[in-house]
Amino acid sequence: MAHKILIVDDAAFMRMMIKDILSKNGYDVVGEAADGSQAVEKYKETQPDLVTMDITMPEMDGITALKEIKKLNPAAKVIMCSAMGQQAMVIDAIQAGAKDFIVKPFQADRVLEAIGKTLG
Repeated sequence: MAHKILIVDDAAFMRMMIKDILSKNGYDVVGEAADGSQAVEKYKETQPDLVTMDITMPEMDGITALKEIKKLNPAAKVIMCSAMGQQAMVIDAIQAGAKDFIVKPFQADRVLEAIGKTLG
């Protein structure tokens, strides 16, 4: 059975890029969210195996959303996505429970490697 993945990014084209990479490689994209509060709601609805989470978003940022998802499910698997130069935020995200991070712009092999490693 395909692993279910929730994609969270405020940029629609970034969500589309990740969705394209995942769909072509046999993953089931069960939902998309444009900000952290949507992400938490979608997480409850879809119960995904993994979440890709942008860090910088309106409404609720990715690190806050990560903490909320971890409250719902301490075993949740979340991979953070960040632009170059956000190292401090990446460290915060890892401390908050993120499993890995991917740097934008996305490279398909790096996305798949991080997801494969996290889902084990």
